[in-house]
Amino acid sequence: MASSSKPEPEYVVSNLSDDDYHTVSDACMERMVEYFEDLGDDHEIPGYDVEYQSGVMNLKLGDKGTYVVNKQPPNKQLWLSSPTSGPKRYDYDTKHQTWFYNRDHHSLKYLLDTEITEAIGLEIDVPLDGIHSNSD
Repeated sequence: MASSSKPEPEYVVSNLSDDDYHTVSDACMERMVEYFEDLGDDHEIPGYDVEYQSGVMNLKLGDKGTYVVNKQPPNKQLWLSSPTSGPKRYDYDTKHQTWFYNRDHHSLKYLLDTEITEAIGLEIDVPLDGIHSNSD
């Protein structure tokens, strides 16, 4: 898949205003929900379901488990719970316009593309690059 063929850049945690955090986190959540809803409409995936409510997205992959992504406004992060790799906390990098995990420096997009492609046997490309704040 395209996202795994190039090395991840050196991400830096950006100091977002509250407004900018909500702008980029809402845009990210909306893109994910829309992408995964369309994926479920276009492909027959056993046990597949997408739910979004109050800043929390649940992506059910049947016997492969459930991914949960939620907003964490006090920390200005997105938190992910993966049935494959466990919990992660993502910070935003305004230069690269992406959410990344500060411990391994992989983007949220990279993790979702890699793990979900493996889980469902379809190559996916979640459109999370290029999300920018009002201050960019």
